[in-house]
Amino acid sequence: MAQASQISALELNCPINVEHDRKRRQFTVRLNGSHDRAVLLYEYIGKKTVDLQHTEVPDAYRGRGIAKHLAKAAMDFVVEEDLKAHLTCWYIQKFVKENPQPQYLERVFH
Repeated sequence: MAQASQISALELNCPINVEHDRKRRQFTVRLNGSHDRAVLLYEYIGKKTVDLQHTEVPDAYRGRGIAKHLAKAAMDFVVEEDLKAHLTCWYIQKFVKENPQPQYLERVFH
């Protein structure tokens, strides 16, 4: 039943559910049930520093704002955990530039 609601959520432009897997160091959005997924990968490069490395959304789901939700979840995680962030991923660089919130900017290495 949950899978059907996730498909409907994308089709009806409802809120997108971002899951954080700390063990695998990734944020994901399940698409089309659990088969397809969008992902944002990160790595710890220090005790309190993360490298936001890569964001990927399958071609069929691009242009729906999914990457934006992943980037926001990742930056909110950086803020909540009081971390510093290195932005290797070009999309997250773009997200921070388009959303220049002080709590994001003060945690990004330039």
